[in-house]
Amino acid sequence: MARFELKLPKMGESVAEATITNWVKNVGDTVEQDETVVEIATDKVDSEVPSEVSGTIVEVLFSVDDVVQVGQTIAIIETEGGDVAASAPVANVEVAAVAQVEKTVEAAKEISAQDFSSSDKFFSPLVKNIAKEEGVSMAELEAMNGTGKDGRITKTDILDYVKNRGSQPAVAAPAKQVAAPVPVATQSATKAAPVSVNGQDEIVEMDRMRKLISHHMVQSVQTAAHVQSFIEVDVTNIVKWRTKMKGIYEKRDGEKLTFTPIFMEAVAKALKDFPMMNISVDGDYIIKRKNINLGMAAALPNGNLIVPVIKNADQLNLVGMAKAVNDLANRARMGKLKPDDTQGGTYTVTNVGTFGSVFGTPIINQPQVGILALGAIRKVPAVIETPEGDFIGIRQKMFLSHSYDHRVVDGSLGGQFVQRVAHYLETFDVNRDA
Repeated sequence: MARFELKLPKMGESVAEATITNWVKNVGDTVEQDETVVEIATDKVDSEVPSEVSGTIVEVLFSVDDVVQVGQTIAIIETEGGDVAASAPVANVEVAAVAQVEKTVEAAKEISAQDFSSSDKFFSPLVKNIAKEEGVSMAELEAMNGTGKDGRITKTDILDYVKNRGSQPAVAAPAKQVAAPVPVATQSATKAAPVSVNGQDEIVEMDRMRKLISHHMVQSVQTAAHVQSFIEVDVTNIVKWRTKMKGIYEKRDGEKLTFTPIFMEAVAKALKDFPMMNISVDGDYIIKRKNINLGMAAALPNGNLIVPVIKNADQLNLVGMAKAVNDLANRARMGKLKPDDTQGGTYTVTNVGTFGSVFGTPIINQPQVGILALGAIRKVPAVIETPEGDFIGIRQKMFLSHSYDHRVVDGSLGGQFVQRVAHYLETFDVNRDA
């Protein structure tokens, strides 16, 4: 009988790893070709890994919540039919981790069983897995100086530490250290306020996506110096043009014409005018992005949020932008986004007006430096200037709220950028066809 190695497939150019969320098939189960074996998650996108052959699962090499690199073997399938001998299954990566650790340190079993979640510091699942595999203790991990945001330990940090550990003095065993007494005021400031519950309250654990969102939002606020600029825009001409053209677009191009692609087009033009808004920050370095990839925040039916990305948005005409917006929005609602659909964004737009909000102060999608919130379009009385004099009229207006990272974007740039977006919207060509 042949043994086939099922590997984590490539899911896009910018996706290097995924998290195991559920084993649909387990050791001893038969599987048909193209039948789902395991469910995985990359960032906020859930996917399935099908079997490339028919056979029986004889080994699974990773557990739920383990982080796997693209190309790594995740399961062994025995092909050509027949009964499979009841061999002791290699249950998960912890077995392989222990085998490696035994070669490097004597106390491997104790270390691999450590619960790194007890630490006050944040360690990614990938870092914790490497620590277990290489026999890095909790004390060593906490003593390391990370190069990531907020001093976090990155994959490179821990691999470099493991590589150089043999040439450095041995780290003392994680003996109990007597911590210096902490002032009562400090203790009360650092501890979270207790939450009181009673018999009528319901306690619900966050789902995986909500935990990711929670982590990303807190990380962004702790990383970037958020500041906002607001501007009111007269979009009367756009409203009239869309009312006239939406039926034509749907009949001619098969696409519903919403306001979103019109706004996205204006943002893409403004980013070309102000390329220093189309950047990312990595420590003390600024990365100037060549491509303009617009993230489009979308609410999911379950209340969570996801940000699919329109790649090379500045190269699309309005029809192309409408197709991209509708495609990503529809697949987001149906849960059919691919992992690469949410990667590579360089600037994000969120439409808070969908829920009736006049404006908002959105949190930056790291490592980007700006995010634009589109407020609700409303009919308001406005002063209209004409050569014959000023008068009061009814206009369709909305607010643009621009949040940007004051570490690298000053008020002049942040204000000029949102002003340029407003300019493109207010000077919209009402005679255009596409």
